Amino acid sequence: MRAPVTARNDRSLSAARLIAILTPTALLGGAIAFQYLGGLAPCEMCYWQRWPHLLAIFLALGAIALRGRSELSATLTALAAFAILTSGAIGGFHAGVEYGWWEGLTRCATGLGVGGGLDAIMNAPLVRCDVAAWSLFGISMAGYNFLLSGLAGLAVLGLVSRWKGGA
Repeated sequence: MRAPVTARNDRSLSAARLIAILTPTALLGGAIAFQYLGGLAPCEMCYWQRWPHLLAIFLALGAIALRGRSELSATLTALAAFAILTSGAIGGFHAGVEYGWWEGLTRCATGLGVGGGLDAIMNAPLVRCDVAAWSLFGISMAGYNFLLSGLAGLAVLGLVSRWKGGA
């Protein structure tokens, strides 16, 4: 049984929901901006990292919409945290491939889509998963996804557990 709602633990759940919506939105938005504004084509593992962030956004939106039903909102927020952590774990694996710590699971090429024809095949960029397209301070985008998603996911889980504990 959950402790009675107080202003302090209600703020914990509100903060968790805020982190759960802002983190994947910012990271996914950044990845899309790098792709379409910066011209950095994503590799296959880059796409793998995007899907859990998209799921986290939808779960966090559900948690925000259902904030009047605290238990359900907390559950959706925790699920969003797990989706964020999943993207971070994929990012960590991808960063390890980029740094040469282990071998990747893919052929490291992007898909062409349907109906591209021979011209599309010949002009398609080959995007390797084992080469970082961008880095800052020696950390690739996948590495930043690992770090930021890990911190945010753990923070959300900590705030939700704090809310459940009534602290």
